[in-house]
Amino acid sequence: MPIKGELLIGRSARRGTNGEIFGLDAATGEKLQPGFGGATLDDLEQAAALASAAFRPYRETSLEVRAKFLETIAQRILDIGDELIERCVLESGLPRGRIEGERGGTVGQLRLFASVVRDGGFIGARIDPAMPDRAPLPRPDLRLRHVAVGPVAVFGASNFPLAFSVAGGDTASALAAGCPVIVKAHSAHPGTAELVGRAVQRAVTECDLPEGVFSLLFDSGRSIGQGLVADHRIKAAGFTGSRTGGTALMKIAASRPEPIPVYAEMSSINPVLLFPGAMAARGEAIGKAFVGALTLGAGQFCTNPGLVLAVDGDGLDRFIDGAKAALKAAPAATMLTPGIHKAYCQGVSRMKEHARVQILGEGVVGERFQGQAALFSTTAEDFLTHTELQEEIFGSSSLIVRCKDEDALVRVVEALEGQLTIALHLERSDHAMARRFMPTLEEKAGRILVNGFGTGVEVGHAMVHGGPYPATSDGRTTSVGSLAINRFLRPVSYQDLPGDLLPPALSDENPLGIPRQVDGKPSR
Repeated sequence: MPIKGELLIGRSARRGTNGEIFGLDAATGEKLQPGFGGATLDDLEQAAALASAAFRPYRETSLEVRAKFLETIAQRILDIGDELIERCVLESGLPRGRIEGERGGTVGQLRLFASVVRDGGFIGARIDPAMPDRAPLPRPDLRLRHVAVGPVAVFGASNFPLAFSVAGGDTASALAAGCPVIVKAHSAHPGTAELVGRAVQRAVTECDLPEGVFSLLFDSGRSIGQGLVADHRIKAAGFTGSRTGGTALMKIAASRPEPIPVYAEMSSINPVLLFPGAMAARGEAIGKAFVGALTLGAGQFCTNPGLVLAVDGDGLDRFIDGAKAALKAAPAATMLTPGIHKAYCQGVSRMKEHARVQILGEGVVGERFQGQAALFSTTAEDFLTHTELQEEIFGSSSLIVRCKDEDALVRVVEALEGQLTIALHLERSDHAMARRFMPTLEEKAGRILVNGFGTGVEVGHAMVHGGPYPATSDGRTTSVGSLAINRFLRPVSYQDLPGDLLPPALSDENPLGIPRQVDGKPSR
């Protein structure tokens, strides 16, 4: 499938005329052909008009048609074959095995949401039958379902060119909910974006859906991304990226005449809490495993363990010894873009120059655009005093905070910002101490895990990939797993409607066969 550098607006494909962007070879920084023309505001207008026109017919497609559409997207992505893998490796600098795994996860997400749609439980149908004889007042007939919110803008992420991009979790969950999607491709991997975008476009045609169900735009600046969130036809946005970018979009969305939600995943340092029993039993082994998680994907995971918290002592020293030994042999890895590499190096330099920080070790020196892993330490007092030490360094850098006692550890945990994940390493003897932390951890993170690291995110029904601000803009939501669909739905209640005006999901006969709640009890 040739890459042409074209915008995909509904069924059409054409070259943008607003400047030009190029994908880069992540390893060398060299431009990749072809160039991609940026979209104009007229292009955005057409995409938004098509999405608006497609919304009503698409949201009422049958569950089977919508599920088949998601499955068709998955298959068409697989049909691209090695061309997709090779281009993605080139643009991202990520190893082939990682990209193949991410493609599998992307396809798996689409198929998961197909199963969610077929089940119909996401509609949340509820029926409270009328009680005309109830005293002192009769009860009306009340019925409720969740409906799609409207067209959604999705911003591709730099660090997951497939799973959080054109056909990633935000797109899959929005399409599953019944929302047309306009994707603003990430400039770091435009070729990958076009290949996947054409697969989605083809699936729209094959499933005979309205053409405005999907469009893909490239932006040579910021006007298209900002314009999408400001456009009155867009009813929600999904974003994965920096805190600066996310909050900028949130401000645009909040200042609209009709404000909309921006579901932004932004900043998290994903603390690791080491408990005394675990450090005594296997401190060195935990240290080595920690470095494996820290350097995975050049540390460019949103769940990368950027902070380690522990009570000072021999156990922590053993952890540090294991980590330092593993770090010495940790190879440098190509980072996603030259800009991300530059920002990482600047962050590491700031830590090295900080008067209250000690450098413990570094990984192998890399070549151009490769990130060298780094490990630092400070005290709890300095960590709390110097708030800049709590800022995320996107890459394989982490800070160990030495706490003089358990009370100091409690103070550090209570001072943390919202996080995607918090990991606990403990033995049975640590359970009583860990119990003291649990209420605070639940307030701080979307996912709490034991004896592991947050870098693996299982796509399933019980997963939360979210957390309190600034991890995300709305800590009540998740961008991974079947609950992600809830972001793009809203409830509508129907009171005393005649049967022939009710949507099928709420009719007495339940022709869709979906799970419902009738008078407070589960029913099918």
